[in-house]
Amino acid sequence: MIIFPAIDLYDGKAVRLLKGDYNKMTVYSDNPTEIAMDFRDKGATHIHLVDLEGAKDGTTPNLETVLKIKEKSGLFCEIGGGIRSMETVDKYLSAGIDRVILGTSAVNDEKFLLEAVEKYGERIAVGVDIRDGFVAIKGWIEKSELDAYGFCEKMQAVGVKTLICTDISRDGAMQGTNLELYKELSERFSVDVTASGGVSTIDDVKRLREMELYGAIIGKAYYTGAIDLREAVQAAE
Repeated sequence: MIIFPAIDLYDGKAVRLLKGDYNKMTVYSDNPTEIAMDFRDKGATHIHLVDLEGAKDGTTPNLETVLKIKEKSGLFCEIGGGIRSMETVDKYLSAGIDRVILGTSAVNDEKFLLEAVEKYGERIAVGVDIRDGFVAIKGWIEKSELDAYGFCEKMQAVGVKTLICTDISRDGAMQGTNLELYKELSERFSVDVTASGGVSTIDDVKRLREMELYGAIIGKAYYTGAIDLREAVQAAE
């Protein structure tokens, strides 16, 4: 299993939100590149990046920071947040970002999703952000009418290879991850599933690895010191 330590970007800074609430933001660093270098030093091979400003308005205000993180760290970088056009997909992937994550656009614009998957294949992932069993969109602000499992089934059918599934109720809450959800997802679907939201102990990492999940995202637990990243990377292997 791959560990994806996360950097959420807002105004060029590394921040964390509590349960996706922009009014509950903690700034952890003015220099996200330094954090990426620490990830690398602790044995991480991949980074999960989110442009929180982009998630709200569909732009790429942190593009320069994202590319600097990729260039300096040399790690596999995936980016989500506000990717709603082929122009934005092309911009990230042609600049050397390894994978882009579609969220709101995968729900609202099937034509765009299909075009992106056809053009870039495995370099397109879909973020499935789950609130009360339904898919949430627009930076988690709105809840759609799409059943989460039905949506995952549809993504698998159209050729999406990687799903990043977040239980919003657990995100940043340090209450453990939703093991039942990930067990169900891993048994029902043959795509690569990455667990996101509430991975807050080494035990969480070990139990997700036992399910043979593709990946797990570690966010707040890294920043608060609740998880030793080096230990998590070793446990995931």
